[in-house]
Amino acid sequence: MGSGCSNLSRCCLTSDHNKPVPDLQDVENEGSSDLDVPAFREYTIEQLRIATSGFAVENIVSEHGEKAPNVVYKGKLENQKRIAVKRFNRSAWPDARQFLEEAKNVGQLRNLRLANLLGCCCEGDERLLIAEYMPNETLAKHLFHWDSQPLKWAMRLRVALYIAQALEYCTSKGRALYHDLNAYRVVFDDDGNPRLSCFGMMKNSRDGKSYSTNLAFCPPEYLKTGRVTPESVMYSFGTLLLDLLSGKHIPPSHALDLIRDRNLQMLTDSCLEGQFSNDEGTELVRLASRCLQYEPRERPNSKSLVSSLTPLQQDAEAPSHVLLGVPHDASDLPLTPLGEACLRMDLTVIHEILERINYKDDEGSATELSFQMWTNQMQETLSSKKNGDLAFRHKDFRTAIDCYTQFIDAGAVLSPTMFARRSLSYLACEMPQEALNDAMQAQVISPVWHIASYLQAAALFALGSDNEAQAALKEGFALETKTTAK
Repeated sequence: MGSGCSNLSRCCLTSDHNKPVPDLQDVENEGSSDLDVPAFREYTIEQLRIATSGFAVENIVSEHGEKAPNVVYKGKLENQKRIAVKRFNRSAWPDARQFLEEAKNVGQLRNLRLANLLGCCCEGDERLLIAEYMPNETLAKHLFHWDSQPLKWAMRLRVALYIAQALEYCTSKGRALYHDLNAYRVVFDDDGNPRLSCFGMMKNSRDGKSYSTNLAFCPPEYLKTGRVTPESVMYSFGTLLLDLLSGKHIPPSHALDLIRDRNLQMLTDSCLEGQFSNDEGTELVRLASRCLQYEPRERPNSKSLVSSLTPLQQDAEAPSHVLLGVPHDASDLPLTPLGEACLRMDLTVIHEILERINYKDDEGSATELSFQMWTNQMQETLSSKKNGDLAFRHKDFRTAIDCYTQFIDAGAVLSPTMFARRSLSYLACEMPQEALNDAMQAQVISPVWHIASYLQAAALFALGSDNEAQAALKEGFALETKTTAK
C-alpha cells in the first residue's frame, strides 16, 4: 500500500451472545471480583484534563450543561476506558479530607446495577468524581424527551426492578442513603441495562442540599428537617414509579389526588395503550402509593420493593438493548462509508476519504498557515508539510510519517487532520499503537470530530481490542450523524 509498507489484514468482529437477564440471586452475590471494574483510585487534575480534552464544552453530558452547579463530562483515559467526570462547584466540599473519605467509601461499592465510582480527584480547590461512562443516555431522556419511540412497558418494569435491586445492594453494604433519586440518576449502559448513578451516593456538597429538584417532589419530612433518611429514598422511588407509569414528571400530590379519585387513565402514559393489563397498572400504582405515604414508617423498604417488582417482570429473556431500541454493537449500526471502511480495515477507502476532505475540518489552521507563509523561518517547516501531503497522496506512508513528524515537532500549528493522516500512515506501516496515539491526539484537539473516533476504532481493531473498537465506532457514528444533521 505504499513504499515499504504492507496492508493490514482485516480484523474480525466478535460480539457477545445475548445473555438472559440476571436474577436477583446473581445480583445479590455480585462481588467486585466478578465485575470488570478497576479498584477505586485517585486521579490528578491533569489526567482528567487530558481525558476530557481540557474539560471541553463539547464533552459536557449534564442535562443542564454549563449552567449546572456541578458539571458532568464524558472522557477517555489512556487505556481507552470511557469515564464520566463530575466536577463540583468550587465552593463545594471545602474540607478535602471529608470529600476524600466519603468518595472512598462510595468507591468500595461494586455492583452490576450501579454506574460504579472509579475514583476521585482532590487537588487544591478542585473536587471531582470519576465513574463508569454510560453511553445510552438517562431515563429522563428516554421517558420525557424521546426521539424515535417511547419507552416500552417491559423496559419500564425492568428499570423499576433494577433500581430497587441497586438500592437493596447499597443498603446491604451500609449505604442506604441516596440523594435526589430521580429519572436523571438512572442511566443506561452499553448493553442497554438501567443502572443507578453512583454520583447520588454523595451530596452535591458537604453542607449543600440533598435535593436539587423542585421542592414539590421532595419527601415531606425533608422539607421539615433538611435531612435524608432511608425512608426518604423510598419516597423518591415512588416518584420514579410515577414517572415510569405516566411518562411525565407529575408532582406526587397531584398524582395522589388522581389515585384517590381512581382516575388512573389520567395517570397512565397514553403511549403504553395495549402494552399492559389493568391489574399490572393497578399493582404499580399501589406500590407507588405505598412509597409516597406521608408517614415515613409506613413506606416499604428496598427488599420489599424487589419482592413486589420481581413477579411483575415481562419479556425477561429479551436483551435490554432490544427493549430500549438502541444498537448493541457495530453490526447493528447503519454505518456510513467511513465507518464501514474502519470496520473492514479497508485502508484504501479510508485514505480516499481523508484525501477528499483535505484540511477543511481544521478550524483556523488554514488561516494560521497562510499567515506563516510570510515568515522566512517557517519556510522549511511548511515545506515539510507540503512534502508530507505529497507523500500521503501517493501512499508513500513512511515518508509521510517523517515529514508530518518534522512539522508537528516544530510546534507550528495543532492540526487534527495532520494527526489523522499520520495515524493512517502508521496503520499502513503496521504501527497500530502509534496510530491510536495520533487518533486520540486528533480528538483532544477537536473533541467532536468523528474522523478521530473512527481512526481510533481502526487502530483498536488492529490491536485486537474489539470491544473498545466497537465503542469507538459507535461514538464515531453518533458524532457523524450529529454533524450531518446540522
